[in-house]
Amino acid sequence: MTPVLGEIWVYLSATPLLGLTLTLLAYQAALWLYRRANHHPLLNPVMLAVIMLVLVLSVTDTSYETYFDGAQFVHFLLGPATVALAIPLYAQWGRLRSMLVPLLATLVAGSLTAALSAVGIAALLGASRESMMSLAPKSVTTPIAMGVAERLGGLPSLTAVLVICTGILGAICARYVYRMLRIDDHAVRGFAIGIASHGIGTARAFQVSEQAGAFAALGMGLNGLLTAASLPWVLPWLERLTG
Repeated sequence: MTPVLGEIWVYLSATPLLGLTLTLLAYQAALWLYRRANHHPLLNPVMLAVIMLVLVLSVTDTSYETYFDGAQFVHFLLGPATVALAIPLYAQWGRLRSMLVPLLATLVAGSLTAALSAVGIAALLGASRESMMSLAPKSVTTPIAMGVAERLGGLPSLTAVLVICTGILGAICARYVYRMLRIDDHAVRGFAIGIASHGIGTARAFQVSEQAGAFAALGMGLNGLLTAASLPWVLPWLERLTG
């Protein structure tokens, strides 16, 4: 590290600007690589940015608390950004009304499948109850997922990691799954990835089209509500049923 860079690092590390600066630089670098690779799904910018941040924090021995002092400013913007998703959704209001019944059926099927399949596979592999309850809400946005996991008796910190992994995996694999199933409708594609891969999948959908992004935002929001309302009683009921 050159003396100039060393001085900049010392200054940033003593202020809340450290986390904010690292986050923005990492994402911009990841986005540049993603665009240079012609939007290859394996170079998902969120995944690359996370890897970069982990490496920098590990090499510099910077604690997560120090990092989050600045990153919390980006975290705060998640609220307004989520509310703003209503704008493109309103533009698709006509299409939304015509697809209301299929969308509701897809929501219930997708939400329950995402949670129950994860718990079922984990049970077959011998996972502990705590791990299974942490895994169940993996397909909803992080704040809701952590709250649901805590209520079910899981580990919120583990759930947060699983949610991010789910979102990245969905954003990477969705294109190939849609091609294999010959699904071309952007509304259908968007709603499905919103249910399965929450915010990261929604961001990927907006890169495809505004319609895909709008329906992904709808799927993400409705799946969060349904999961928060249903899992706390569905999973205990299944536990009693299976003995």
